[in-house]
Amino acid sequence: MAYEESYIEGRNAVIEAFRSGKTIDKLYILDGCQDGPMSTIRREAKKHGSLMKFVTKERLDQISQTGKHQGVIAVCAAYTYAEVDDILEAARQKGEDPFIFILDGIEDPHNLGAIIRTANLAGAHGVIIPKNRAVGLTATVARTSAGALNYTPVAKVTNLGKTMEELKKEGLWFVCADMDGTRMYDLNLKGPIGLVIGNEGEGVSRLVKETCDMTAAIPMKGDIDSLNASVAAGVLAYEIVRQRMN
Repeated sequence: MAYEESYIEGRNAVIEAFRSGKTIDKLYILDGCQDGPMSTIRREAKKHGSLMKFVTKERLDQISQTGKHQGVIAVCAAYTYAEVDDILEAARQKGEDPFIFILDGIEDPHNLGAIIRTANLAGAHGVIIPKNRAVGLTATVARTSAGALNYTPVAKVTNLGKTMEELKKEGLWFVCADMDGTRMYDLNLKGPIGLVIGNEGEGVSRLVKETCDMTAAIPMKGDIDSLNASVAAGVLAYEIVRQRMN
């Protein structure tokens, strides 16, 4: 199956896309351009949590499919985002305790796609990602997920910590991956659970970590200090699967 990102080029077209409610994941903007329409675009991008990349005219010319970008190209989501309620409803329909992946700032589309694939195979009911400082549902993510995006809902939220607090009211407990945590085999990971995976470089942010109920360490015996984010997600997810099966 081929996945295509949708590109919108030109100032008026991009402003109109924002105002019509289209989900724009990323904007390529001509560096240094700050006239009226561009200020409007930047304001809309901040309001909607779209990632902005400031690039040269040469880079824009490379990306452009029309040759008429006017200094701005928007990249739209390859897939429609779900709501957090859709994820809880998926668990209810299966008669299962909710099992949700919370991704705190995953920036590599290959990692995000691999984690969505793992979430699907581990029986998770959905994935939650933040609007800011993280990759969205691009064509690369869709391809790497190997079709999992067709079955596993992904919700995009403004504030991960606030969303987690709301999910706690629904009975969820949250465990995050952290090298200084308790050995994952010594934790009770049964019941309604959210698995929190942090950014590839910095791990889980302080505020999100403070919202977690448990921190889980993956035992490591090698000579390097950490696992890739998608591999860590897989290891922890399958400890949750093991405990749920028992």
